[in-house]
Amino acid sequence: MSNETFDDITGGINAIGGSAGRIVTQQVDLVTLAIESVAQLFVPISKTAADLATGTINGIIQVLENASSAIEPKK
Repeated sequence: MSNETFDDITGGINAIGGSAGRIVTQQVDLVTLAIESVAQLFVPISKTAADLATGTINGIIQVLENASSAIEPKK
């Protein structure tokens, strides 16, 4: 086998390796973007859920305070 043929084969293998590396890198980037997108989706949902829970607890406290005031004997 001549050096030219060997160089051609080596060049082809290097090109395939470079392409495979770029494909893997792009797949990793795609997965990373997907994870970041899902995480960004949950931020507003968790904030809304926390606000809802806080509002509910405050409402319950108000009801209990009003009930306590109504039951408490007047001086």
